Amino acid sequence: MSNFFPLREPIRYEGPKSRKALSYRWYDAKRKIRGKTLAEHLRFSVAYWHSFVWTGTDPFGGETFLRPWHRGHDEMANARMKADVAFEMFELLGVPFFAFHDRDIAPEGDTLEESNRNVWDIAKIFEKKMQASGVKLLWGTANLFSHRRYMAGAATNPDPQVFAYAAAQVKNAMDVTKALKGEGYVLWGGREGYETILNTDMKRELQQLGRFLNLVVDYKHRIGFKGGIYIEPKPREPTKHQYDYDVASVYGLLKAHGLEGEIKVNIEQNHALLAGHSFEHEIALAHALGIFGSIDINRGDELLGWDTDQFAMDVKELVLAFHHIIKAGGFITGGLNFDAKIRRQSIDPEDLLQAHVGSMDACARAFLAACDMIEDKALEEPLEQRYAGWETPEAKKMLLGKMGLEQVSRHVEKDRINPKPKSGRQEYLESILNRYV
Repeated sequence: MSNFFPLREPIRYEGPKSRKALSYRWYDAKRKIRGKTLAEHLRFSVAYWHSFVWTGTDPFGGETFLRPWHRGHDEMANARMKADVAFEMFELLGVPFFAFHDRDIAPEGDTLEESNRNVWDIAKIFEKKMQASGVKLLWGTANLFSHRRYMAGAATNPDPQVFAYAAAQVKNAMDVTKALKGEGYVLWGGREGYETILNTDMKRELQQLGRFLNLVVDYKHRIGFKGGIYIEPKPREPTKHQYDYDVASVYGLLKAHGLEGEIKVNIEQNHALLAGHSFEHEIALAHALGIFGSIDINRGDELLGWDTDQFAMDVKELVLAFHHIIKAGGFITGGLNFDAKIRRQSIDPEDLLQAHVGSMDACARAFLAACDMIEDKALEEPLEQRYAGWETPEAKKMLLGKMGLEQVSRHVEKDRINPKPKSGRQEYLESILNRYV
């Protein structure tokens, strides 16, 4: 144990009546529901970058956290200290997974070879800690956005040498992820977009991006990696336009390059908000298109137009999200990754624990409510009634292409069809939702 946190014993479930700050009121990891435990359903993961890399800086102020691993001059010693603290927190929280970028866990060297060696040195430490603790890797990824070489993108960069460097960096990150038995790999295109069309050839950049994705998928099969490959939709930030703007944009990109059966999406609430969508919309659309994979669980501030990455605490919003996730069969290799950071004024180690505990409880409470909604068919029955007309023989023929436009027209005239509008009952459905939260 690193002794960074004030606790020496793991945080435990103590029930809804508990007033103890660091206790679970709703997240009973071993509770069985719908054939699995809550831990198996929710698959919580701590994000290495926000929890242990971020220093509390913002565009107007410097670091506020003053973590000990941010202070020393020996960067690899800092990385090893950071790993000790990280696994201390994983065990205190009782989370089954964690996730990381390659540059989160180890410093960048003067060459790619040195950078890769640094990552592998920490990965070997991870391997021992994972065996001892039972904590697993939800997914790994490569940081293709922080270094100045990526200021014009990685896969979409006008310089082919940057494209090649990024591909080599991803190869190493995938190798590390496979070695640590990670359950997935995320492609996070932080700068795959443009700031001005004046210097941008969009057709060329989309071709480059498609080729890059194919390289990743080909390598996945070459090394026998069984985990999922995900793209994280990311609108507007940091560039004016991102090619992976939202779920629909990602699906179009995958479809254009024959990859819709190979790559799924890792959806984030804050990104959905920045794209002008709701969290529920992005999840529902991903399921409808067959590309749902995993979730970065956080929330954005609707009054602020950037990625605030706050911890998810809105139970009502989470109920709707889980309603779609459960109906579609739940997670396979994905899970709920806390891509969330504490506020820069929350400077105590205990705040880092409290944020995760509060959000895990909110998710558990929402998940249980969503299970009740599905069990009661609270929203399913009204939905079935609304679309019941499509179950008639004539409607099925129209949908299956067994009636041409002339046949449809004759059907309307023959049966004197004159449809009357029916209520969408929005207020009634919103009232139903309120019964469960």
